[in-house]
Amino acid sequence: MAEAALLLPPEAAAERDAREKLSLWDGRPDSMAPLTDRQTDSVLELKAAVENLPVPAELPIEDVCSLASQSLPIELTAVVPDSTEDILLKGFTSLGMEEERIETAQQFFSWFAKLQTQMDQDEGTKYRQMRDYLSGFQEQCDAILNDVNSALQHQESLQKQYLFVSNKTGTLHEACEQLLKEQSELADLAEHIQQKLSYFNELETINTKLNSPTLSVNSEGFIPMLAKLDDCITYISSHPNFKDYPVYLLKFKQCLSKALHLMKTYTVNTLQTLTNQLLKRDPSSVPNADNAFTLFYVKFRAAAPKVRTLIEQIEQRSEKIPEYQHLLNDIHQCYLDQRELLLGPSIAYTVTELTSQNNRDHCALVRSGCAFMVHVCQDEHQLYNEFFTKPTSKLDELLEKLCVSLYDVFRPLIIHVIHLETLSELCGILKNEVLEDHVQHNAEQLGAFAAGVKQMLEDVQERLVYRTHIYIQTDITGYKPAPGDLAYPDKLVMMEQIAQSLKDEQKKAPSEASFSDVRLEEGEASGLRKSGSTDSLNPRPQTTISPADLHGMWYPTVRRTLVCLSKLYRCIDRAVFQGLSQEALSACIQSLLGASESISKNKTQIDGQLFLIKHLLILREQIAPFHTEFTIKEVSLDL
Repeated sequence: MAEAALLLPPEAAAERDAREKLSLWDGRPDSMAPLTDRQTDSVLELKAAVENLPVPAELPIEDVCSLASQSLPIELTAVVPDSTEDILLKGFTSLGMEEERIETAQQFFSWFAKLQTQMDQDEGTKYRQMRDYLSGFQEQCDAILNDVNSALQHQESLQKQYLFVSNKTGTLHEACEQLLKEQSELADLAEHIQQKLSYFNELETINTKLNSPTLSVNSEGFIPMLAKLDDCITYISSHPNFKDYPVYLLKFKQCLSKALHLMKTYTVNTLQTLTNQLLKRDPSSVPNADNAFTLFYVKFRAAAPKVRTLIEQIEQRSEKIPEYQHLLNDIHQCYLDQRELLLGPSIAYTVTELTSQNNRDHCALVRSGCAFMVHVCQDEHQLYNEFFTKPTSKLDELLEKLCVSLYDVFRPLIIHVIHLETLSELCGILKNEVLEDHVQHNAEQLGAFAAGVKQMLEDVQERLVYRTHIYIQTDITGYKPAPGDLAYPDKLVMMEQIAQSLKDEQKKAPSEASFSDVRLEEGEASGLRKSGSTDSLNPRPQTTISPADLHGMWYPTVRRTLVCLSKLYRCIDRAVFQGLSQEALSACIQSLLGASESISKNKTQIDGQLFLIKHLLILREQIAPFHTEFTIKEVSLDL
C-alpha cells in the first residue's frame, strides 16, 4: 500500500488522504465526530429524498438512455426530446451560441480554448476582486494603525503632560491644604484670643455702666452686668499667668465694689426707710398687740419683693465670691437690726402687760408669755423667708435676745415662788406643753425660743429642788404631831364604828349612798389599798376598803411625802428624783419611828408596831409607780 501510494500522482494521493481522514470522522469503532441518533435520522431522511430526484433537463439524451439501462430506482419525469438536433440547439442556446456553430474539431478547440480562457478569467476575477477587496481593508487597517500609532503618541504626550500637571496640582493642593490648615489654626487662635480678650474688653463697658448716673439696681441690665462682672473676675483669677493680671483684677475688683455698694445702699436704705416710716407714726407710743402685726409684718412683707430678687443674686454668689458673703452678712445684720429696733420695745411692752395682767397666776403668765413668743418666732421666720432664701444663725441670735426679755421678767417671779404645786405645774407647762407640744413639732423656727425655755425650766427645776429640801426639813422632818395624829388605835375604832353606823343606815335606806360603800379599783390614781392593820381590826371582803385605809387617815408625814414625790416625779431628772425621794422617804420613816415610839408609850407596844407596819406598807405600795427604793446609797472616799 505504501508503494502504491508512492506511485500515485500528488493529487490522487492527497484525495486518498482526504478520504481516509473523512472515514475517521464517522468510523464505527472510534469515531472522531460521532453522530447522535437524531443526526443519523436526519441523514437517512436526506438520503431517501435524494434517491427520488428527477433527471436534469440539460442531461444529453445519450446519457438519459444510458441511465435507463442502469438499475436505478429513479423515476424519470423529464420529457425525452424528439431529435438530437433539438437537443443541440437547446444546448447552444443555453451557452449563448445561437449564431455560432461548432462543426469542426478546430472550432471546438477554439471554442473550448476561448471557454477555458473565459473560465480562467471568470475564476480569477473573483480572486482579483477578493484581492482588491482585501487590499482596501489592508489600506484601511494601515490607516487605522497609523492613526492608532499617532493616537498612542498623542496619548503618551498627554500622559506626560498629565503627570506633570498632576504633580503640579498635587503640590498646589498640598500647599492649599497647608494654607487652609494654617488659616484654620490662625482663625481658632484669633477666636481664642478674642474670647480671652472679651473678658478684658468688658472692663470699659462695665465701668461705664457703673459710673452712669441713671444706673439702678432694679434696671433690667444690672443683673446681666453683674453676671458678666463675676465671670470676668472668675476668669482672670484663674489665669494669674496673664501679663496684666494684677492690674485688670484690681480694676474688676473695684467695679465689683461699686456694684456691691450700690446693692448694699439700695437694700439698707429700703429697710431703714421702712423702719423709719413705721416709727414716725407715733414715736412716743408703743404699738399694742392688736396692730403690731399690721405695723411690723404686713408692711415688711409688702416691701419684700423690692429687694428679694437682688438678695437672691447675692445669695447665689455668696458661696463662690467672698465679697458677696460679706455683703450678705451686712444685709443680714441690717435687717435684724431693723427688726430688733421695731420688736424690742413692743415685746418688752407686751411682756410687761402680761405680767401685770397675770401677776398672781404664774402658770397663766408662763402660758401666755410662751404662746406670745412662739408666735413672734414663727412670724419672724416666715418674714425672714420673704426676704432671704438661705438661713442664718444671726436670726436665732436675735430671737434668743428677744426671748431674754421674757426670761428676765419671768425669772424674778420664779425664784420667789414657794409652793411646790405651782413649781411642779410650771415644770409641766414648760416641759410638756411648750417643749414637747410646740418646739418638737417646729424645731427649726423655735430653736432660739427653746433655748430660753430650757433655761427657764432649769431655773424652775432648781427652785423646785430647793423648795423640796426646805419642805422635807420643815414639813416632814420637823413635823410636830398633834394628839389626834397619835390617837391609835382609838381613831381606827372610832372610824369603824362610824362606818358601821353608816352601813346600818344604808340598809334602812338602800337608795342613799354611804361613806362605807366607797370602792377603789387597783388602777386608780390614788393607788390606795387595804392595809394589814385594818384587817386585824375588822376583816372584810377584798373589794371593800375600810374608811380607816383612806389617805385622809394616813399619818400626815406619809401623806405629805407621797404628795411631794408625786409632784417631783415628772418634773425633774430621774437621778435628782432618786436622791430627793430617798431623802424624803428617810425623813418620813424617821417621823414614823418617832410616832410609833410615842404610840407605844401611850398605848401598847403592839399598837405602835402595827402603826409603823401599816404606814410602811402604805409607803411601799404607793412608791412602787415611782420606781424608787427605801435604801439610800452613800458614796464616800477613804482618805
